[in-house]
Amino acid sequence: MNHILVVDDEAEIRSSLEEILREEGYGVASAATAAEAKALIEDAPYDAVLLDIWLPDRDGLDVLAEIRRLPLETRPEVVIISGHGTIESAVKATKLGAYDFLEKPLSIDRTLIVLKNAVEARRLRTENIEFKRQFSASSVLTGDSVPLKALRQQIRLMAPTNGRVLIYGESGTGKELIARSIHAESLRRDRVFVELNCAAIPEAHIEAELFGYRHGVQPGGLPEQRGTLERADGGTLFLDEVGDMSLKTQSKMLSALDDQSFTPVGGTLPIRVDVRLIASTNKNLEDEIAKGNFREDLFYRLNVVPFFVPALRERREDIPLLVREFLNEFGREYGRPRMEITEEALDALSQYHWPGNVRELKNVIERVLILNPRVLRIERKHLPPLTHKAGARTTEDFSTLQQARDAYERDYILKKIEEVRGNISRAAELLGLERSHLYRKMKALGIAVRE
Repeated sequence: MNHILVVDDEAEIRSSLEEILREEGYGVASAATAAEAKALIEDAPYDAVLLDIWLPDRDGLDVLAEIRRLPLETRPEVVIISGHGTIESAVKATKLGAYDFLEKPLSIDRTLIVLKNAVEARRLRTENIEFKRQFSASSVLTGDSVPLKALRQQIRLMAPTNGRVLIYGESGTGKELIARSIHAESLRRDRVFVELNCAAIPEAHIEAELFGYRHGVQPGGLPEQRGTLERADGGTLFLDEVGDMSLKTQSKMLSALDDQSFTPVGGTLPIRVDVRLIASTNKNLEDEIAKGNFREDLFYRLNVVPFFVPALRERREDIPLLVREFLNEFGREYGRPRMEITEEALDALSQYHWPGNVRELKNVIERVLILNPRVLRIERKHLPPLTHKAGARTTEDFSTLQQARDAYERDYILKKIEEVRGNISRAAELLGLERSHLYRKMKALGIAVRE
């Protein structure tokens, strides 16, 4: 449902427009003054504003200028209306960014056409912003392993359909990236992609986040808010970690999927939507069903097309490609020259079991770059101690006792620095060293001297 704000000091015009616009399927609010309009715009999002140029407390063009300073993704389109229209005021309104200018008495047919076009213009603008933000080069699946090739083939096969998808995989495997890739290759790729992380939202709020709420039912919150289902209309809704959704919300979600409609929390009128649903989970939902934590009927609605994302340890041959991608990414982010990495370091990274999967690998690469700001070639000694757990060093790795001693000291010092989040003074205390002594030791071992 699209939302319109009518701002006019004449009660009869407000009442008439509210009635007509509601009959056309719009959500409508109204204000008699600039101050009331400002409060409503700050409280809830609107797609378009019908704004009278003559208001009792302020000039409508001043209100237009304020609206145009709002963030682009939340800014409504403004249609100026006036009973004293002149070419000069129309030109001024257009220069200030008004979508259109209508003279009173209003032609209902023309008003409805202008509003429809304004709402569509805002939708295209916000979706274009969202699309550019979400589907950059980082949306590409990196890797040449057999499991990843099979996954790409499955995406190409199933993405153009409207079938619901349930993505299985451990935390950090890239389930969100798979969802975005499915959307990017679907027939809805030019429409919005909306994500809701069910595990990150408190149970008391997830229903309102999903379905929205009306009439100030949220204590201390906004009087009206569109939920993710409504915002995803025409596009794709991604429910991340759907296994963490409460049973009450599952029941309402089941009804919404069956009817393609729902009623917001505190609302009375149902809202129809056209949404493709993609869900993900790191849980075994069949086990959750047996425990009574997940509805079986909802499971079958979601599990139309199952996708299984392999853990990183199941596609170790992709690790070198991922490492180089992350080195380039963080190199650009931190303004570093092109980074290289030795085969020995890549081998150590490939042997580690990566319980946190791709997310953990990415975090490790960023940490290495931060702790070694002057290093252009990443060696095994620059890697954190955790990467040596799976394939511990042997005596063959060192040609002298001093090399072995230095490697152990470096790993141990880095471990202590990580424990205190880079606080060198605190690390020195844990190591039983003077701070100046620790600095000298770090410099000798090739550890970046950073607080």
